[in-house]
Parts: sequence; structure tokens; C-alpha cells
Amino acid sequence: MSEIEMRPTVATDLSRLMGFDHSIKSDSVWQLELRRENAQVTGTFREVRLPRTIAVSYPHNPFSLADDWVKKSMMYTAFIGQDPVGYICLLERGTASVVWVTDLVVNGTSRRKGVGSALLAAGQEWAASRAHRRLIMEMQAKNLPAIRLAQKFGYEFCGYNDQYYINQDVAVFFAKTLK
Repeated sequence: MSEIEMRPTVATDLSRLMGFDHSIKSDSVWQLELRRENAQVTGTFREVRLPRTIAVSYPHNPFSLADDWVKKSMMYTAFIGQDPVGYICLLERGTASVVWVTDLVVNGTSRRKGVGSALLAAGQEWAASRAHRRLIMEMQAKNLPAIRLAQKFGYEFCGYNDQYYINQDVAVFFAKTLK
């Protein structure tokens, strides 16, 4: 397997990153069930296997990446050889010393090769080097590969937001305390 190299994203990377296949395929989803009883609401997520694999559209507009990347606190691009194969966007928010992973994308042809893990590790190292205490990942409840990546890295489910994305998908949030 080729070595994955990481570096901060530069403006000349953006057009190639926007051209990535940002969609994913999933054979399971996290299904949200809300129950309302006696003025209380209880929410439960459960993994549900689908009858067939579905294609899940990316919840952000990849063509706005060129405008949005300057608003991010840090963005890394992963390379195999001379080819960009993935990117991660990190955003410092508030005084609570929290960093949000707002985007973690691996090009379709480079998935299942450790690129997502390398990107997340780079993001964690960057956040820790800046003395942040917590990293939070956001993703669609339909994005089982991202959910599994978060769990693999020791992130724990910490919340959700119904109709969070412009396409009205549910967002789930996973957090990890950094040392």
C-alpha cells in the first residue's frame, strides 16, 4: 500500500477536492425514533439494516468549498503520491476549547485504504497541539462508514439534530476528550 502524506490545504488543491465523489454507499442507517409521553420526549437511535444498499448524497455543497475553506481553522489534504485522496476540515468553536470536524471526505477510489483514519489522526494531533480539550464529529445518521470510523477512534455518541442539513437529514454527533 502506498504511503499517505498529509499537509495543510492550499488554494490550488481546492478544484481537485471539489471534484471528488462526495457521496457514500450504506447498507445500514442509524434510525431515530422519538417518543412523546407526559410532556417528555425520548429519542432512541438504532442501527437498521436496509433491504438494499443506498447512495447517500453529501449534505454540503462541495462547490462552496472554495469559499468555506478560508473560514475553517485548519484543513488538511491527504495525498497518495501526487494525487489528493481526501480532506478534513476543522473548526474551533467557542471558548470551551472544542474543535469540530465539519467535513471528512475520502475520494471514492481511495476508500477503505486508511485515508479517513490518517485524516482523523492528523485532525486530533492538530487539536491537541493547540491545547483543545474535545473534538466533535458531525455526520448524517445515514453515513454508517463515518459512524463506524468515529467509534473505531473512541468517539462516543453525544447528540443529534433533526433536519440539521440543508437536505433535512438528521445529524449525529460523536465526541472525544483529548488528553
